[in-house]
Amino acid sequence: MTYTVNTSDLSRKFGSFIAVDKINLKISSGEVCGFLGPNGAGKSTAIRMLCGILKPSSGKAEVLGFDVEQDSEKIKPLIGYMSQKFSLYNDLSVRENLDFYAGIYSIPVRERKRRIEKMILLAGIKGEENALVASLSPGIKQRLALGCAIMARPALVFLDEPTSGVSPTARRQFFNIIQELAAGGATVIVSTHFMDEAERCDKIAFFDQGRLLALDSPDQLKKSLAGCLVKLDLPEPFKQIKTLESLSFVKECSFHGLSLHLLLNDSNDIAGLEDITGFKPIRLTPNLEDVFINLLRQQDKEERREL
Repeated sequence: MTYTVNTSDLSRKFGSFIAVDKINLKISSGEVCGFLGPNGAGKSTAIRMLCGILKPSSGKAEVLGFDVEQDSEKIKPLIGYMSQKFSLYNDLSVRENLDFYAGIYSIPVRERKRRIEKMILLAGIKGEENALVASLSPGIKQRLALGCAIMARPALVFLDEPTSGVSPTARRQFFNIIQELAAGGATVIVSTHFMDEAERCDKIAFFDQGRLLALDSPDQLKKSLAGCLVKLDLPEPFKQIKTLESLSFVKECSFHGLSLHLLLNDSNDIAGLEDITGFKPIRLTPNLEDVFINLLRQQDKEERREL
C-alpha cells in the first residue's frame, strides 16, 4: 500500500535535546490525522520535517512519494502549510490577500479569478471580499488563511495548531472545511490541543516528549483501554487518591475537575470500590483524554523498568 506520509524511525535532535524520537507514521490519502499532545511534545518539529523545512537527524520519511531529505524542494510546491501565526496582510483586503497567494503559487492569471472565488466559498467568507483583513474577526482570518494555504489545491495540507485563540464555533466551522478537503481526496495533518477536534479525525497520533505513543482511529484507541472506567465523586479527593491508587484492583486514578476517574481491572470491582469508599461509582465510556492519560502512565512504567 502506498501512503501519503510514511516514516521510519524519524528523529530530530537540537544539540543534546531529542525533539522527535524515532517516530513511525503511516497516513493514507484522504485521511485527517490529528497530532495530539502537550506543548513541547514534538508535534511542530515533526510537521516541519515532513514539510521539508527541517532535515531529520536520523531515520527516513517519504511524503507524496518523495524523500523529505533528498527531495524537499519537490515536496514544497505540492503541499499546503498553515501555522498558528498565519501570514496575512492586514492592510490588504480579503480578495487582495487571496490574489497575492495565487501569484506566489504561480496560478495562471486566466485561472486565478475562478480559483479565488472557489476559496471564498469554501472558507465561508462570501460578502467579506473587499473588507480589510485588519477589520476581520479571528475566525474569519483563520478561514481566510486556510484558503490562502490551499490555493494551489495541494494533495497534502499541514495545519500547525491553527485553531488556537478562536471561539468554539469558529473551530467547528474550520473543521467542517478540513473534512470537506479530505472528502475531496486531500490528506490533512492537523496538530491540536482540543479533544473535540481530535474526535473528528480519522486517525490520531499521540505525542509526548518527542515519542509517538499511539497512532489509530479514535474508536480503536478508546477500545484499547483495557478495564472498566468509572467516575467517583468524593469529598476532598486530593487526600484520598493515594489510598485509591494502592488498591489492588485499581489500575489508574486521575483527576477530572473535582471528580476522579478510576480504571479498574473489570466491572466486578465496582462493588468493591463502593464498599471501601461508601460512594457509588458511575461507569463511564472512555474518552480520548482517558486514553492519553493511560498511554502516559504506560510510558512512565516502561521508562521506570528500563532504569
